Amino acid sequence: MLSNEVAALLRKRRYSPGKRKPKFFKKIVKLKSKRRNKKAMVVVNEDKEEEEEEEEEEGVSPLVKKYWFQRYDLFWRYDQGIKMDEEGWFSVTPEQIAVRHALRCGGGVVIDGFAGVGGNAIQFATMCHHVIAIDIDPRKIALAFENAKIYGVEGHIEFIVGDFFQLAPSLKGNVVFLSPPWGGPEYRSKESFTLDLLKPKNGYSLFQVAQSIAPNVIMYLPRNVDLLQVEELSWLSSPPLKVEIEENMLHGRLKSITAYFGDIAFSDISMF
Repeated sequence: MLSNEVAALLRKRRYSPGKRKPKFFKKIVKLKSKRRNKKAMVVVNEDKEEEEEEEEEEGVSPLVKKYWFQRYDLFWRYDQGIKMDEEGWFSVTPEQIAVRHALRCGGGVVIDGFAGVGGNAIQFATMCHHVIAIDIDPRKIALAFENAKIYGVEGHIEFIVGDFFQLAPSLKGNVVFLSPPWGGPEYRSKESFTLDLLKPKNGYSLFQVAQSIAPNVIMYLPRNVDLLQVEELSWLSSPPLKVEIEENMLHGRLKSITAYFGDIAFSDISMF
C-alpha cells in the first residue's frame, strides 16, 4: 500500500519482572554470509580488514565505497535491481542479520518504525508477517517499495510516510522493531555509544513509545553500545521485561547488537 505522495515519487524517479532484576543474558550468534564471486577476489582475514579488488561502480561516493564492496551482505539480490540512497548504504541491516530478526518474531504484526530502504521489512514480510514499514522520508519509502518488489513481498507490507512518534498512538502490533539512526559512520569512533546518541530521540524515549504499541520490542544497535544502559530499558516496564542481548557476528567480526525485550527474549530458533 502506497500513499499518493510516494506513488508520485516512484513515477518521477522511475522506481516502476517482579522485584527481582531479570538475569542479563548475552549470546553470540555467528552468521554466515553468501557472497557472489563476480569479477572479485575476496580475502577475509580475522586479523586484517577485509580486502576486495574489484571495479568501483560508477557514481559511488567515497563515503559509501566501503559499503558498496559489502553490497551482497546487505542484499543478496543486489544485482536484480536493489535501489539505495547514500544513507541507506551505511544504515541498512545486513540481510543475514535481518533474517535472524524475522525468525525471532514468530508471527503477527510487526511494526518497523525506521524502515529506511527496507532491509528488515522485507525479511519480516518474507516470514509471512504483516509488516507496517514507516519512514519520515518519502524517498526511502519509495526505495523500500521497489526493493520489496524484487523479493516479491510488497503485498505483505504497508508502507507509510510519517513520523514514528506522531503515528504511535494509532499503531498496534505484536512486535515493534527499532533501528533508529546511529548518527552515521562516526558512531564507530566512540568508545561507548550511549543511548542518548540515538536519533531522532534518545533510546529511553524510543523504547517507551514502542512499549505503548506492542508487548515485544527489538532494538538493533551499534556494536559499541553501552550494554548496561540497554539492560536498564527493561526496567522501564512494570514488572520488568525479560531482556536478551545478542551479539551479531559477520565474517568473524562483531557487526552489531540486537536486544530482544518481552516474550520473544530467549525464543531461539537454531538455524545458523
